[in-house]
Amino acid sequence: MDTAQVLDELKQKIAQVSLPQDVEEKLINLLRFPLQSSEFEKAASYIDFVASLPFNKLSQDILDLDRARQILDKNHYGLKNVKDRILEYLAVLTLQKRSTQQKIMRAPILLFVGLVGSGKTSIAYSIAESLGRKIFRIPFGGLGDVTQLRGISKTRPDAQPGQIIKAIRDAQVSSPVILLDEIDRIAEAQRVDIMGVLVELLDPGQNQAFLDHYLDFPYDLSQVLFIATANNTANIATAVLDRMEAVEMPSYSDEEKTIIGKNYLLPKILNDIGLGFETLNIEDNVWPQIIRPLGFDAGIRSLSRALEQISRRVARKMVEGENGPFNINGQNLAEYLGNGQV
Repeated sequence: MDTAQVLDELKQKIAQVSLPQDVEEKLINLLRFPLQSSEFEKAASYIDFVASLPFNKLSQDILDLDRARQILDKNHYGLKNVKDRILEYLAVLTLQKRSTQQKIMRAPILLFVGLVGSGKTSIAYSIAESLGRKIFRIPFGGLGDVTQLRGISKTRPDAQPGQIIKAIRDAQVSSPVILLDEIDRIAEAQRVDIMGVLVELLDPGQNQAFLDHYLDFPYDLSQVLFIATANNTANIATAVLDRMEAVEMPSYSDEEKTIIGKNYLLPKILNDIGLGFETLNIEDNVWPQIIRPLGFDAGIRSLSRALEQISRRVARKMVEGENGPFNINGQNLAEYLGNGQV
């Protein structure tokens, strides 16, 4: 495809999408480069990206508290106080949407705080499911460069949009759920700069005009539903904390973990692997050894890994010709875990 044909296609793309007038003029001006200019390829890539952004396109929220309660109960055992706080949060969104004077939703931004495996990330996915919104996760663990959020100018050789604007493009609506995961684990060298970007993202007075360096024009993020998680708040700037409402995630007792393992984790793992629930039976007296293979763990991550290991071992046995059902007991547990835990 020659440059003239690419130029015509770009002009058609600009004409076909609904862009703000100032953005449309900006893109048209870029097409005035000489056709053989080395900058033309960069300009074409930039125009293609900007034209793919969902300006003024919003999700149609499902604001039904009964449905939300069912989803939370389906996905999470216990956590009554946390669920009550989420339902209150959704109630605020519902009232705001009903108000003819409230055009922009301003519910508090939730920050789920708890130990590893306590369900912080999965609860955010349940909120998105209850609202019917797409969710995109941005992991902050080890995030070492503010340009990963802010983008790199289109004039530079390594130009690219930041993760926030990429999430908007991929969602194809300007109102997805964006999960800012583990915001307390930012690399120390970039902490000040990244916390500054977080303030801009989370402050309703600033996020209506978020500036990504690649776009080089402000984009309205006021309809994005930001949710954040952290293991603790010690490494989070006060200015960032002031713009969120912390919700403590409790640790699980062994009894709660047993119920979660039996009724939530194991059925899901077996279904994901392609095994029927009747294929595998774990005797009651074995669960404590699965729950605490290496001592106390406040969350359920190690429990989930152990159940995945057992299920994979069952899957292998079946493929190799053994017939089920398979019964896991104290005598054969080590064979199925296969990692020296028992």
